[in-house]
Amino acid sequence: MSSTQLILKDATRENKIFSHRIIIAWVMMLLLFFGIVARLVFLQVIDHERYATLSERNRIKTIPLLATRGLIYDRNGVLLAGNRVFYSLEVIPEKVKNLDLMLEALRDIITIEDKDIVRFKKKLAKKRAFRTIPLRYRLTEDELDRFSVQSHRFPSIEVKNNLSRYYPLGATGVHVIGYVGRINERELKIIDKSNYMGNNYIGKTGIEKYYEQELHGKTGYQHVETNVQGHDVRILERKPPVPGKNLYLNMDISLQQYIEGLIAKQRAAVVVIEPSTGSILALVSMPHFDPNLFVNGIDVETYSGLRDSPDRPLVNRAIRGQYPPGSTVKPFVGLAGLEYGVRNPGNRTWCRGWYSIKGQKHRYRDWKKSGHGSMNLHQALERSCDVYFYSLAYELGIDRLHTFMTRFGFGKKMGIDVSGELSGLMPSREWKRRVRNKHWYPGETIITGIGQGFMLVTPLQLAVATATLSNRGQFKQPRVVFAMDNAKLNEMTVVPPTVRTTITLKQKAFWNTAIS
Repeated sequence: MSSTQLILKDATRENKIFSHRIIIAWVMMLLLFFGIVARLVFLQVIDHERYATLSERNRIKTIPLLATRGLIYDRNGVLLAGNRVFYSLEVIPEKVKNLDLMLEALRDIITIEDKDIVRFKKKLAKKRAFRTIPLRYRLTEDELDRFSVQSHRFPSIEVKNNLSRYYPLGATGVHVIGYVGRINERELKIIDKSNYMGNNYIGKTGIEKYYEQELHGKTGYQHVETNVQGHDVRILERKPPVPGKNLYLNMDISLQQYIEGLIAKQRAAVVVIEPSTGSILALVSMPHFDPNLFVNGIDVETYSGLRDSPDRPLVNRAIRGQYPPGSTVKPFVGLAGLEYGVRNPGNRTWCRGWYSIKGQKHRYRDWKKSGHGSMNLHQALERSCDVYFYSLAYELGIDRLHTFMTRFGFGKKMGIDVSGELSGLMPSREWKRRVRNKHWYPGETIITGIGQGFMLVTPLQLAVATATLSNRGQFKQPRVVFAMDNAKLNEMTVVPPTVRTTITLKQKAFWNTAIS
């Protein structure tokens, strides 16, 4: 084959290779083009809403508008829990060039403690763009004046006014009113975060906790457009906050103060209830403490002193203290004897100063060693004869005693509108078997008849049961709050007295025997 033919074949092969490469290049360019088009369609049509939302977040910030917390008054209009203005320093981190230098310069003007910085840096780690972070709460007037003079040196810091809870009467009625405090991690998991934006406080105890939803109100907001520097440009949308409702209590604070004065040096509790309505006129637990300590953030030393005190001032003894009721249960035991036909008003029991079960040597002593002699129910109640009720309880048995006593609320929560109530204990065979894995003994029934043994009651339970007895079986729901109002709508809602249940007896005359 000649050299000319070889050259022609090589040229033809190269042309084919070149053509193939051109085709491949065009195919790749077309694929790339269609890929770009598909991506644009996806971004602008299919996923438009998501990216539009992200864009809005970059230029729109939401500012929470806090609701004013509702006030708490006593039945005569005396303010028990109010709000007052305080000023705080808040930092816009994006405007800070050197945080440490800024803090050092600021400390020359006002007091900033290490705990303030620790709290600030914790919030800094979780913040969103151009949101202010509180650095120092509750500036004094002197600090406010000093900062105002030097404020031009700190363009990244704003002074903001806020409302803080305060209790004008201090410790008076604290176990009823309760207090607010900073929201903790546990509470943060259960609250509606959108309704607590920008709010650091929540009801912790008492009325403040029980009626948190009503007192708190509803947080509003502003959607504000910002420029690239984070400066506000205009308000796009505004939803005003709904203020919390004011509460009016059945409690008479003058009566509360009087009782607190009577038992000031004791560990004690007093409940004053209006039997006809269930209204709580006073609910006292002593000793007590100043709730204002908790609002501002109580220091470790002060809190430890309250928590570890043998007097236990933090405990609401009126609804959480559980004690043997003693002879206060005798009218109820006597009524049970009448209802079950174990006694009638005229039946007599001989009291010689002690009681024993037939065939046993153990003696259950009366408080009066010489005995009371022949006793009917009226006399046994009048003289508080233990032997009469030892005998009656033994004849009733724990099953009937338990059934009858629980009708008056013993061993149950009363449902009072103050947080933290405990249920006390009305023992039974089943309870002892379940809790202690032991049998019930007759001697335990005997001492239950005079309010001893396993039986425990709260002062509130005993007050409500006694009120029910005086009402001849009408069990009125105990209530602290009388009414609530919405200041914005100028409406007041009264909480009406409610009958929780009605206890009926075989004979109405039995009530008179137990009461008289």
